[in-house]
Amino acid sequence: MKITKLSGNVGAQIDGVDLCKSSPEQIEAIRQALWDNGVVVFRDQALTPEAHIALAQQFGEIDVNRFFTPVAQYPMIAEVRTAASQTRVIGGTWHTDHSYDPAPAMCSILAARELPPYGGDTLFASQTAALGALSPGLRATLTGLRAWHSDGSFGADTGLLDTDASQFRPPVLHPVVIKHPQSGQAALYVNGDFTTHFDGWTKEESAPLLAHLYAFCSRPEFGCRISWQPGSVAIWDNRLVQHFACADYTGHSRLMHRITVKGQVLAAAHQA
Repeated sequence: MKITKLSGNVGAQIDGVDLCKSSPEQIEAIRQALWDNGVVVFRDQALTPEAHIALAQQFGEIDVNRFFTPVAQYPMIAEVRTAASQTRVIGGTWHTDHSYDPAPAMCSILAARELPPYGGDTLFASQTAALGALSPGLRATLTGLRAWHSDGSFGADTGLLDTDASQFRPPVLHPVVIKHPQSGQAALYVNGDFTTHFDGWTKEESAPLLAHLYAFCSRPEFGCRISWQPGSVAIWDNRLVQHFACADYTGHSRLMHRITVKGQVLAAAHQA
């Protein structure tokens, strides 16, 4: 196994592993690389739906997404499909998956199925690096805060998802600065798609600071960019990174298969 960093703060490419028949020792090394780098990408994989599910189950229990269309005959796999006529894409804003759940997703595993001739990259930003670059005063302020997260943005008339209103759940509270459950790293945990306001603050009071954090946490120095190729598979830790899908391939279709792995209730970092 060879691990090559993609940038200074986030991302690594892992070579020398066949994800269809990875050993327990390799999975443990991949898990550690994921915590060290936030996102890892593999190339030239022949990941069948069955192998995709088996891989995800080695990381934990699969979390079936209630908003995405499942792959036929494989309800644990979500389709992330873009039609050639679309000018906007699912995930085309900075966000972290499932922050609207009481126990947010641990990781997402995305496999390329049908790719456009150009474009369609996914950007990632390290929320540990972003937190570390904030001023000490702001970090201290944020460390004592909690924020509300809601799946309500899926109810907006975006035309990207045919949302069933019965799937919506009550908003949930998470620390603004979380302690990663496994590595202990402190990370910023707010995102523009699902965070609504700070606990004990009004939405109007929260908006200026949240807007600053959203802009700050996606700065280029905190990020990396993954260009998809046939056979590419990426795994990212939703507690450590945000991601953004580029809508720069209008006129072409794109199909990805995604499995999300369940996480756990997030605790606050006491120092950041």
